[in-house]
Amino acid sequence: MTDAERAARERIRLQAVVRFEGGEKSREVATALRVSERSVERWRRQWRERGQAGVHSKGSPGRPRLSDRQVDRHERELERGPLAHGWADQRWTLARVKTLIGRLFHVTYTVEGTWRLLKRHGWSWQQPARRAIERDDAAVEPWKREAA
Repeated sequence: MTDAERAARERIRLQAVVRFEGGEKSREVATALRVSERSVERWRRQWRERGQAGVHSKGSPGRPRLSDRQVDRHERELERGPLAHGWADQRWTLARVKTLIGRLFHVTYTVEGTWRLLKRHGWSWQQPARRAIERDDAAVEPWKREAA
């Protein structure tokens, strides 16, 4: 959600507050603002508990939760490889990267969120940074000739 979309949603919640103060029922507010009655009831409860501040946006939940400094450290740890972090092979999977983030920074990402974080910082599963350690060019050569 962009900042503009978030601001637009917050304006709707603030309009609901004005209607709450005017004594309108949840169904009327929902119809007038073209939102669900359930949302209006949630906003009303937040408004009763914390006033107008209760309906203000708390920011996007999708914003990055790692600082630039943490991202730099994370990249250095990824470059060290999975073996250095206790896995038995040299494959970074999204689940492993997610686990590493949790271990290093005590922050929880979903697997999809982990992929987005990696992509945002230029990591790609499609292009390895270097050749696999296990690669044996002499063993691969006969297969190359057969394919040609």
